[in-house]
Amino acid sequence: MNEKKTFDLEDRLISFACLCLDVCDLLPNSKAGQNLEFQLSKSSTAAALIYGEAQAAESPADFLHKMKLVLKEIRETRVNLRIISQKPLVVNSKVDHALNESNQLMAIFLKSIETSKNNQPVRQKGGNLPQKTT
Repeated sequence: MNEKKTFDLEDRLISFACLCLDVCDLLPNSKAGQNLEFQLSKSSTAAALIYGEAQAAESPADFLHKMKLVLKEIRETRVNLRIISQKPLVVNSKVDHALNESNQLMAIFLKSIETSKNNQPVRQKGGNLPQKTT
């Protein structure tokens, strides 16, 4: 039997947030560690939370805006993880795993945003949608 694993992006973002929170727990109790812990915990969990909001978007434009915010939070998380890795504040495979996952999630959201943009109607000057003629 060839079983195909179900792909759920919300689940993946939640797992990513939990992984980043694990990294937060590994950081030292120094000024740098505390600052990066605070920022990492905020940006990694925000990505999952905002994605949940995107699923209830009020319009295609609202969906696109929220998806861009998710990408922004993933980018912030990625930079934070790079700082943790490069300093290094902690040496642990969870940091490398989280960094790899942030790169994969960025690629997914970049493609999703591109697709969403391509699926939206083109706006004319003045911000109006093209009018249907009957």
